[in-house]
Amino acid sequence: MAADCSPAFEQLARRIGSFSCASVEPVVHVRDPFGLANWTLPVVEALLIAGAVLALVHAIRRWRRHGDPSNLAVWFGAIVYLAVTEPTLFFSRSLGLPDTMHDLFAHNVFTVQLVDDRIPLYIVALYAALTSLAYEIVRSLGGFRRNVVLGAICVGFVHHLFYEIFDQLGPQLRWWIWNYDLSLNQPRLASVPMTSVFIFAALGPAALTLLVRLFVGRRADRGEPVGGWSLTWRTLASGVLVPPLIAVGSLPSSVVGDDNNGAQAVVMWLCVAAFAVVAVPVLYQQWRATRADRSAATQAAERPWFAVGYGSLFLVVFVVLWATALPAYRSATGGVTSDGTPIGSLPYAIGCLVAAAVVLAGVATASSPAWARRPSGAEITEPAPQASSA
Repeated sequence: MAADCSPAFEQLARRIGSFSCASVEPVVHVRDPFGLANWTLPVVEALLIAGAVLALVHAIRRWRRHGDPSNLAVWFGAIVYLAVTEPTLFFSRSLGLPDTMHDLFAHNVFTVQLVDDRIPLYIVALYAALTSLAYEIVRSLGGFRRNVVLGAICVGFVHHLFYEIFDQLGPQLRWWIWNYDLSLNQPRLASVPMTSVFIFAALGPAALTLLVRLFVGRRADRGEPVGGWSLTWRTLASGVLVPPLIAVGSLPSSVVGDDNNGAQAVVMWLCVAAFAVVAVPVLYQQWRATRADRSAATQAAERPWFAVGYGSLFLVVFVVLWATALPAYRSATGGVTSDGTPIGSLPYAIGCLVAAAVVLAGVATASSPAWARRPSGAEITEPAPQASSA
């Protein structure tokens, strides 16, 4: 894979950090977290790695307590999806892919780097943490009770909300850099290509969820045990088949032509809007149904500690990160800060953050116990004493 560390890629990566083709490690490269490009790198790294660990713990608990390995399949399926996708992007030359696929972007160097220093560990954690978070939010609201396709779309929508808060900030803080000379990175929303806004933020997680629900979730819902080799191959298949599903879902933007950026932007925005148009009423209806159905709340028998707890932590940390980036953002000229980094869309990130907070509030209130949902002023009726037997 050394041939893929071209002078062009090294030059791209050096614009945001200290990457060097001469010092890469083939498997793992560990650096001093205090010696990175800026203090935000170890912060986002710790946040997402912690999220992946918490998501894994939650998935194992659900499998053991409820016999449902779906969360576990989502966690590992996301890792398989990454393993199929990311190396293809970074080692396109060795794989003989077209020139338009070379040097699409470059990550900065973080504390832990993998595979010739191309993939930071936090990116692996990102796939597992945010996909698991979006899946658990939708599951907690009963989003899979009606229709597996609708549930998958809801996961794509929720994932988009959290991901774009991160996606719109990363380039400014030197977490990664896009190569804007390539047609695949056009059109853009501020500094972020629309392929990331739509495909990576919404379509990919929806595709993975659909596959996991078809291969694993439906069997678990029927009470059929899924484990061992059966769970392994179903999880692997879920991750491996995501790219083909993405290719199908991307056809609307492909048919307008790679050179027609305006038409591609319109089509991709329509696709993003379609996710919202479908997901918002479904999530709202399921929230109302979950609150009204005490038996469903009783059957859940668990508090959404991972969804609400980690989701809230994610939003709080990114409010702080965005706040620290605001001075450079506001003084940027032509979409570029004085440090030479492109800015994202703050209005879009704020919209996503507010919507994500509303979704988390919905999960918290839908799962609250019956006594917490009693209207203020409602009287408690004590059970009548039973007559004692003679």
